[in-house]
Amino acid sequence: MTVVAPGAAIGILGGGQLGRMIAIAAAQLGYRTHIYAPEASGPAADVSPRWTQAAYEDVAALAAFAASVDVVTYEFENVDPQAIGVLAGAAIVRPGAQALRVAQDRLAEKRFVADLGGVTAPFAPVDDLDQLEEALERIGSRAILKTRRMGYDGKGQARLAEPGDAVGAWNAIQRQPAILEGFVTFAEEFSVILVRGADGAVRFWDSAANIHVDGILATSTAPAGPLIQGQLAEARVLAQKVADALDYVGVLACEFFASPDGPVFNEMAPRVHNSGHWTIEGAVTSQFENHVRAICGLPLGDTALAARRVEMRNLIGDQAGEWSAILSDPANHLHLYGKHDARAGRKMGHVTRLTL
Repeated sequence: MTVVAPGAAIGILGGGQLGRMIAIAAAQLGYRTHIYAPEASGPAADVSPRWTQAAYEDVAALAAFAASVDVVTYEFENVDPQAIGVLAGAAIVRPGAQALRVAQDRLAEKRFVADLGGVTAPFAPVDDLDQLEEALERIGSRAILKTRRMGYDGKGQARLAEPGDAVGAWNAIQRQPAILEGFVTFAEEFSVILVRGADGAVRFWDSAANIHVDGILATSTAPAGPLIQGQLAEARVLAQKVADALDYVGVLACEFFASPDGPVFNEMAPRVHNSGHWTIEGAVTSQFENHVRAICGLPLGDTALAARRVEMRNLIGDQAGEWSAILSDPANHLHLYGKHDARAGRKMGHVTRLTL
């Protein structure tokens, strides 16, 4: 196992808020960070000393970036796995490219998890309108059509309620290769967030109950209630199977529905995750610090709760302007991401409240 000691340089693909929080955690452990992104700047620019602006398809720029760092990680999954191959020629890359290949394709992801014995929503591939109509006959007309690639926070999706919705849904996702997923009856949503070290050691954080509004995570509260608690053991077994099968190194998030029949896998994210932001103040070791520890081959930190109850609330759009009221409560911890354009639906920051 290769250990990357403090003082080394960590390369991060992507310069958004997740890259920002990884960079902050890395600095606390004595590492320098270097961001690689197609944008000229971003939230991570405020906290990382180096930034390379180049396309993920730019082989020469990728090679130069890899040569400047000791280990590479990424803050989001929509990176071409071929870019990871270029980087791996000169630096350690954690997590590896296989995790990206699975997570980038919703159909491949569902098949991968089903092969491991996980329960998913009923699903079918959709490549054209005829195939969509056939899938609706098998799965049922109450379903969600999702693009196989890209799409997040509710984007790239269309809901169907009856067979007549097929044409509108197909056009809504711009006729891209897709997956049709049947509706799942569930009471709550939760995430299993784990960290897997370079030595294969795995630790889990408490699972938070997640509430989404308009397809965007609104709040995460830990510990979750009895329904989710009763399904955690089974969900954790599956999440660890996913991590082990991918020989994963770093933080991995798997989202689940708590259904009457047990946990139903929804999707995975091969990175630190929004539903784990509460761990910065609410756990002994945050997801960001443990991600850095894992990719550098360091011992993993304690993931236990640091308070009796923790609630994280995303600040969307102009909600970030509520900073004065938020800070008036001494139990609140405010995180603003340094974004200047408070567009509707844009994550501008989050606030975590601890109940000791």
